[in-house]
Amino acid sequence: MSNVPDDRKYTQDHEWVKDLGNGQVDVGITDYAQAELSDIVYVELPPVGKEVRKGDVLATLEAVKTVADVYAPVDGVVVEVNRNLENAPETINNDPYGGGWIVRLKISDPSQLDSLLTPEEYRKLIGENNPA
Repeated sequence: MSNVPDDRKYTQDHEWVKDLGNGQVDVGITDYAQAELSDIVYVELPPVGKEVRKGDVLATLEAVKTVADVYAPVDGVVVEVNRNLENAPETINNDPYGGGWIVRLKISDPSQLDSLLTPEEYRKLIGENNPA
């Protein structure tokens, strides 16, 4: 059973978004996504200052079996990237909602957060109706 924290929003593509309350959000991939990918061995991070539109590729994750893109859940500008992932990409597997965050975005349109999935909606998407 996947862990789906109630303090964030989710996308159909299995990213999570945590609103930091200052016009910025942290973005990562869900526990479900990291489990599907299995062992993540490399993370390609975007440059700080990169402008992204909702749906753009934000980062690329290489796992033992596959490569997966992480998509921007909202429009914004990359203000910080998790450099720890360069030397320890497995942090995403071990702690997807904490140390495994991928990027911090300054969001252009906070109303876009309203279009993201609630924890309940995300649990339904991945076929889990019970809270973790």
